[in-house]
Amino acid sequence: MWKFGRSKNNETEVEQDAVADFASEESENSLLKRISFVVLLLIFSFYILGIYWSAEPEFFKVNTSDAYLNQGQDKKLIVGYTTLITTEKVALTLLNKNGGYLSNDILPPSVFLDNIPAWEFGVLVQVRDMASSLRNDMSRSQSQSIEDNDLKKAEPLFNYSHSRWLVPASEGKLQEAIDKLASFRASLAANGNPNAQFYARADNLNAWLDRVNKRLGSLSQRLSASVGQERINTDLSGDSAANQSTRTANNFLVKTPWFEIDDTFYEARGACWALIHLLKAVQIDFGPVLDKKNAKASLAQIIRELEATQETVWSPMILNGSGFGGLANHSLVMANYISRANAGLIDLRELLTRG
Repeated sequence: MWKFGRSKNNETEVEQDAVADFASEESENSLLKRISFVVLLLIFSFYILGIYWSAEPEFFKVNTSDAYLNQGQDKKLIVGYTTLITTEKVALTLLNKNGGYLSNDILPPSVFLDNIPAWEFGVLVQVRDMASSLRNDMSRSQSQSIEDNDLKKAEPLFNYSHSRWLVPASEGKLQEAIDKLASFRASLAANGNPNAQFYARADNLNAWLDRVNKRLGSLSQRLSASVGQERINTDLSGDSAANQSTRTANNFLVKTPWFEIDDTFYEARGACWALIHLLKAVQIDFGPVLDKKNAKASLAQIIRELEATQETVWSPMILNGSGFGGLANHSLVMANYISRANAGLIDLRELLTRG
C-alpha cells in the first residue's frame, strides 16, 4: 500500500508539472501572438497613414476678391496683392496639407516616404524663386532703389534648410517667411503708403520668367534622362573664344539613377503645381502689360500645358519603360508637357521684350 501511494503521488506531481509547462507554453504563445498582432497593426496603420499623407493637395482658386482697395464708392485693384497672397497660400499648403510638412520628419511613417517630400521641394523651389523676384525686381523701381525690409528678411528665411528637424526646425522658418510676406502684403493694402510698392512692368515679369525658364529646362532634362541619353556637349554654345574651368568630353551619357526617378518625377510635379497658381496670379497683376504685348493667350496656353502634368497617376509606381517600349515611361510623358510649357515661356519672354 505504501509503495502504491507513493507511486500515485509521483504521478500526480508529473501531471502537475506537465500542466504547469503547458500553461507556461500557452502563456508564451499568447504573448507572442499579442506582440505579433500589435506589430502587424502598427505596420498596417503606418501604411494607411502613409497613403493618406502622400495624397497631393488639390488646386485652390486664384482670384481677386480681397485684392481691392476701397476708395469711396470706387474699388481699385491693388497691384501685386494677388501675387503676394497666392505665394503665401502656396507656401502655407506645405504646412497645412495632409500630414503637414514631411521633408524633415525622422519618425515613421514619414521617414519611409520620399515622393511627397520631393513634391514639397519642387514647390519650395518655386516659392524661393518668387520671393527672390519680389525682393530684387517686383518691389523695386530700379537697380539703385532701396529693397523692402520685409522682403529682405523673407527671402533668406525661405532659403533655410528644407530638411532640418532640430530647433530651429524648417517649419518654423517657413512660417516666419510667410509672415514677412503677409506683412509686405498688408503694407501694399495700406491706403496711401508709398513705401511699399509692387511694380507690374514687363522687365520685372521677364526677370522672374527667366528663372522659371531655367528651372523647367533643368527638370525636363533630368526627366528625359530616365532612360539614359547620349548628349553632345553644348556648354560653350559653339563659341570659339569661350572657355570653361574644367574640360569635359564632347559626348557624354546622362542617366538618372533608378532610385531617383520617382523623386525627380514628383519634384517636377510639385514645381508645376506651384507654377500653375503663380502664373495665374501674375496673369491678374500683370494683365495690362500682357494685353499690351498681346501675350495673354501665350500665358494661358503655358498654364494649360502645366495643368496636364497634374493628371492622376493611375499606376501604383512610376514606370520607367523605354521610349518606344512595351511599358509606359511616366518621366518622358512629364518631360513632354514641361518642354512644351518651357517653349511657350521662351515665346512669351520674346513678346515681353518687344516694344
